[in-house]
Amino acid sequence: MIRAAIIGATGYAGAQLARLLYMHPEVQVVRYGSRSQEGKPYASIYGAFRDLVTEPCGGEDLSEIAEEADVIFTATPQGYLASVISEEILEKAKVIDLSADFRFHDTDVYEAWYKIEHQGKQFVPEAVYGLCELHRSEIPGARLVANPGCYTTCSILSLFPLVKDGLIRPETIVIDAKSGTSGAGRGAKVDNLFCEVNENVKAYGVATHRHTPEIEQELTLAGAGEVTVSFTPHLIPMQRGILVTAYANIKEGVTEEDVAASYQAMYASEPFVRLLGSSPAQTRFVYGSNYCDIGWVVDKRVGRVVVMAALDNLIKGAAGQAVQNMNLMFGFPETMGLEMIAEVP
Repeated sequence: MIRAAIIGATGYAGAQLARLLYMHPEVQVVRYGSRSQEGKPYASIYGAFRDLVTEPCGGEDLSEIAEEADVIFTATPQGYLASVISEEILEKAKVIDLSADFRFHDTDVYEAWYKIEHQGKQFVPEAVYGLCELHRSEIPGARLVANPGCYTTCSILSLFPLVKDGLIRPETIVIDAKSGTSGAGRGAKVDNLFCEVNENVKAYGVATHRHTPEIEQELTLAGAGEVTVSFTPHLIPMQRGILVTAYANIKEGVTEEDVAASYQAMYASEPFVRLLGSSPAQTRFVYGSNYCDIGWVVDKRVGRVVVMAALDNLIKGAAGQAVQNMNLMFGFPETMGLEMIAEVP
């Protein structure tokens, strides 16, 4: 049994971590950290934990928490972990960070897109990008894992095989992505009020969204040279879910069979990637699960492939992926505690 701490436990991703870790057979949660709710019973904030979790919210002092936890999950705003991480903490506990602080190989890129000075640059070289399907071999030995977010996970998984196998022209990639409102977090924001979101769909961060360089960084690892993408996110009136529709020009002679073979070769044995062939992915079939569903169609008329992918932004796009990383880091079966089927209807 390992001891886990959640920092930022009262946010949406933190609450999902609390739920998944409570059900995990090899984990005991020893700290529900929350700066804003310290001292309040955790179950008084999320009634789903009534009679199950009796502990109050604790503080967020990582040096203190590292003395009692084997793994620390930080579901905190950008800049927090980089400002407090230390060698002493990493010597005592593994850290899985759900922010963007350690996702970028180049801190200049991080600072340019997030407008924050990176205060933990010395730890960037050892941080592992925690997308298990790409970096599984590196994760078990890591002390610090940068857990990818929802838009990036869905976009990278949907396109990586095609870039790796040279089936598309990377410079033509266009990603149209849609997210439920929980992706913006639990903080009070006018743009997320019911009357602002309901019966409305809008694009935001057009040509400037800060997940763009993260997608480009990982797709570039596919070996087709530096990849640039056109990424546009949209906010849609539902609580959770990500739907990516990505477009790219196929290279001359590429067939539907080539595209299918590319996906099969990379993902056929992946426990949390489901291949749908020409069936469009739907968010309702991944709701509450750790699956990413991917479908595709080759539009021969225009010489383009259309890729459709869906995942739950709070599970495979956040907490579930973090638990998947934890399982690898501690030698548990990768699927342990994560074999949930989507809740439908």
